[in-house]
This record gives sequence, C-alpha cells and structure tokens, in this order.
Amino acid sequence: MDNGQVAFLRELLASSETMAETRRFARALRSSARDDLLLLGAPGEDDPWHLAAHLDEESRFVPSLKPTLVRWQPPPGAPAHLAIGLDRLAAARRGEALLVVADGEAAPPPLLERVDDARRTGAVILTLDGGDRELTDLAHEALTVRPDGPVSFEQAQHLVSSVAGEDRGPRGLRGRLARFLDAVAGPQES
Repeated sequence: MDNGQVAFLRELLASSETMAETRRFARALRSSARDDLLLLGAPGEDDPWHLAAHLDEESRFVPSLKPTLVRWQPPPGAPAHLAIGLDRLAAARRGEALLVVADGEAAPPPLLERVDDARRTGAVILTLDGGDRELTDLAHEALTVRPDGPVSFEQAQHLVSSVAGEDRGPRGLRGRLARFLDAVAGPQES
C-alpha cells in the first residue's frame, strides 16, 4: 500500500471502532518504548520487515518508534542490525517495549514463553495478532485483527504505523501540509 491508499483507508474508517482501536493501540505503542522498541514475529512466519520499515520511517518524527528487529534465526554473517537474535529478549527491561506481530490464530509455545519472559523483566508487551487468546492475555496492549474484519492483517500494520507517527507536531491544515511535504520531499534541514 502506498501513502495515498493508507490515507484513503484511514478516511474510510475514520469514525469506525476499528480506527478507534487502532488509535488507542498506536498511542500505547508511541508512549511505551522509552528506551527501545523490540519487534518480533512468530516463529515460522516471515519476519515483520514491512512493519519495521514503516516504523523506521515514522521514527524520523517520533524517535521512540525506531524498531529493533529481533529474529528467531538470524543468518550467519548478517549485518549487525539484522543479526539480533532471541538473546536480546532475555535482556529486555523496564523502559523497553516488545511489539509482537503474529498473524496466526494460535501462537506457538516458544513465542508465548519468550513474551512471558520479556514481560517478567519489565518490558511493556504489545501484540498485533490474529486472535490468539493466550498471546493477548500476556499483552499490556493488544490489537486483534480478525480474518473476517474490515481490514486485512497487512492493512492493519499500515494503519498502526501511520497512526503511531501522526502525533508529530502542529495540528490543523498547516501541520497536515507540513507532514505531506515532508513525506513527498523529505524533512527540511535546519
């Protein structure tokens, strides 16, 4: 989805419960990671690259959204930022947040164990999931995307990253115009 499609989807859902839940979740995401935002997918699923890229883009305006992608099996010789493995979760602490992206309806036990461990060490747990009750119960904040809901799991990821990055300066027409120009041409250098 490009920025125009995301904007259209946001307008379409503006007064819906889906958008209200997305805004609530995005506010929690924005405020939870004071020190680091860890991003983890479910084992056996693709790493949440797409969401990581969008959050990284939004972090230009909201630094707390800068994600650290944690991978179940980083390949040998991967660059440092792509070689962060599960040991990083063992080092999670207060002031950090763990965003778990799990599309499936049943989170596997290894994922639940890792999330529980991070929670016990003080990390704030956020989940963007497909409806797993156990995973949602471990979360401080959860956004569940139902397969029969108004948005797909991919669309929900776009909405979350977009909304999480929206509170980044002046509101109103001037603020929206400035954000649009930044998105098109990049932020102005001081």
